[in-house]
Amino acid sequence: MQTRILATSDSAETGPEAEPAKGAPKPSLKQALLAAVFAAAIVTIILLAFSWPTVTSEPKDLPVAAVGDQKQIDQITANAPEGMLDLKKVDSRAEAQQLIREREVYGAFIVGDEPEILTSTAASPAVAQQLNGIASQMQQKIDKQAMSGMQDGMKEMQDALAKASQGPASQSPASQGPAGPQENPGEQAQAPTTSAMEVPQVTVTDVVPLNDNDSTGAGLAIAGLPLTIGGIVGGVLTSMIVHSRRMRAVAVLAYGAIGGLALTLVLQTWFGILQGNFGLNVLAAGLAVAATAALINGFVSLIGPGGIAIGAVLTMFIGNPIASLQAPKEFLAGAWGDIGQFLVPGASGTLLRDLSYFPGAPMTMQWWVLIGWFVLGIALILVGHLLAHSKKRAAVS
Repeated sequence: MQTRILATSDSAETGPEAEPAKGAPKPSLKQALLAAVFAAAIVTIILLAFSWPTVTSEPKDLPVAAVGDQKQIDQITANAPEGMLDLKKVDSRAEAQQLIREREVYGAFIVGDEPEILTSTAASPAVAQQLNGIASQMQQKIDKQAMSGMQDGMKEMQDALAKASQGPASQSPASQGPAGPQENPGEQAQAPTTSAMEVPQVTVTDVVPLNDNDSTGAGLAIAGLPLTIGGIVGGVLTSMIVHSRRMRAVAVLAYGAIGGLALTLVLQTWFGILQGNFGLNVLAAGLAVAATAALINGFVSLIGPGGIAIGAVLTMFIGNPIASLQAPKEFLAGAWGDIGQFLVPGASGTLLRDLSYFPGAPMTMQWWVLIGWFVLGIALILVGHLLAHSKKRAAVS
């Protein structure tokens, strides 16, 4: 009897003709299609967020110094791709080098008898490659002009030799002078050929090169991704594990200190990607992950678990693609490159690059951007705490 009851129960629950429980929503084809469309839209947005900056990026308005007169500077601009360079005239090579080290410019053109192009692969390998291409074009043009000069010199020499082959009879005695005939015209004709052989060589000097452990800059370019993911993971875990809103603020502070130290140990001590002062790198990395974690906890404290999605979208799907970690901000369309520097991924990526290779560059803005997002997250946590307590008091009364 018991066996028969169990079988009947199992059949009632799993049989093909089973009816849905009373009050349960009926399966709907419309809901299934809407879910599929929504999922496809999310995937498309994610694809666009990460691929659009790369596909649409192009070099434009790159700040580059130039040493030379205005005519030479205009010639450089004319020979470069349209709109690529934003040349800033400086007085000396030393001044150009200083601007590169302060990240005011990406490189410099030294125009004169000994042409030279200064680059900085630490600032941007992509821009350094562009400047190397311009150096090759300049050298080809100089070689072409030198070849043209050599051909003109050869023609002058041939004309002089042809004139000399007519012999002394074709010259008047007066032209020979009392001391005999003048020097051999063939010797005079060799001068253009000798000068034409002295072809200037365009040299390329890397003022701020990358470290040997990251010679291509790939490690530094992706260093911002662990900071972004680390901040999101830290924010999600602390918001789920720690239920007290005030203790979430404490957890975020502790996570920033521990996470910053751990990431810097890996990126600098182990992999050798980061350079410079270890303590400052720990502070920058810790502030980056703490800012994202605080922001996620702040939204969760205000609106609940749905706040995780807001924080993740703001940092990963908006901030990270326009952070200019792999290419200069000038490569992005419109003002997106500048906007990206005011979000956590862009500010932290630029700050770590400057701390590693450009200690003389201004970094105040990046520090304040990270501090600002961190303070905003902590403020949202405290606001959520106060609102929750006010609701409890209202419910009690």
